[in-house]
Amino acid sequence: MGLFGVFNKSKKEKLDQGLSKTKESVLTKLTRVVAGKSKVDEDVLDELEELLISSDVGVDTTIKIIERIEKRVARDKFINANELDKLLKDEITGLLAENSVNGHGDFDFPADKQPYVIMVVGVNGVGKTTTIGKLANKFKSAGKSVILGAGDTFRAAAIEQLEIWAQRVNVPIIKQKMGSDPASVAFDTLSSARSMGTDVVIIDTAGRLHNKVNLMNELSKIKNVMKKVVPDAPHEILLVLDGSTGQNAFEQAKQFTMATEVNALAITKLDGTAKGGVVIGVSDQFKVPVKYIGIGEGIEDLQVFNREAFVHSLFGN
Repeated sequence: MGLFGVFNKSKKEKLDQGLSKTKESVLTKLTRVVAGKSKVDEDVLDELEELLISSDVGVDTTIKIIERIEKRVARDKFINANELDKLLKDEITGLLAENSVNGHGDFDFPADKQPYVIMVVGVNGVGKTTTIGKLANKFKSAGKSVILGAGDTFRAAAIEQLEIWAQRVNVPIIKQKMGSDPASVAFDTLSSARSMGTDVVIIDTAGRLHNKVNLMNELSKIKNVMKKVVPDAPHEILLVLDGSTGQNAFEQAKQFTMATEVNALAITKLDGTAKGGVVIGVSDQFKVPVKYIGIGEGIEDLQVFNREAFVHSLFGN
């Protein structure tokens, strides 16, 4: 069982509610695709391709999904058009399985990784600070001790916002004044975590896409300084993306995966958009697992990503 437990009925209901805009859009289009059709043929697949692209799945990932369905149709010879939703669920779930964490996106860090260090990256405005706060709450609710590091020293507001979350969740925070070296903040945070025996360290970083070389250098410096305290840190580099930005999320993922070794994704604000297909496309194109999704503004509205539940919410019924 993962750290946050099994995917229960209440979580599924919350997921359905959070993805309702995307689901409504997808099912409306899917109904049009199969209307009057008796089998899955070339015309149906052409319309399905248009549906997926318009849902921000992305062109390359859409082509991959269509090719998989074509192989199924060729193998099974005749597939009723009413079965298209099941085909979609099967193939997209399989696609997401290729970039998943322990099968369902659940995880429980090894006992020898203490403190377990998470470095969070992403541009301003994607919900990075909120995600850190909600993540801290999740870990604390699971009985883990947590400390936050205010490594976005470029903006005074970022430090203040993270401090508010630390107070709300009741976890300690290490900060310095605006303009301080973020690597120094990371060093102090990890040093404090080691001395206190803290389970989880979450380090914020500057959310600006300035010159790519500078971004790469800054993140590399933070990682190198972390290793002076915890030799294999960071264990997780979590990229936060705003799902409501659709194709812009792909560009952000491209920039950050070039700048640092991102190994997990958190996709936020899915409750306010019909662009939920971006979850499928970003994970596939960048070969990085989606670990968390944000489906509401509440402190509990950050869910560990469950690919079967997610796909069923989009293409069920």
